[in-house]
Amino acid sequence: MSIVKTEDTLGGEPRLKDRRVSVMQIAEMYIDGGMSPENVADQLGVGLDEVHEALAYYYRHPDEMDEVRARHRELEEELKEDPEIPERAER
Repeated sequence: MSIVKTEDTLGGEPRLKDRRVSVMQIAEMYIDGGMSPENVADQLGVGLDEVHEALAYYYRHPDEMDEVRARHRELEEELKEDPEIPERAER
């Protein structure tokens, strides 16, 4: 399986092994963005098989993916309320 979760990369979100490409990023491009799997693979520089594996993971783990989406929404709201760039952020 090429989907992994490690706390020190992408906050522990499921991602492609050896890459900083999350399952959610792929799902959002495909589902929300209306891109074909081929275009997602091309845009992210990953294999088509990896895109399909990420999408399969997304659909097999709906509760986990709902939690990830909720965390993303919370972060977006926090950033809207306080758009200051944190000191530790790269500029």
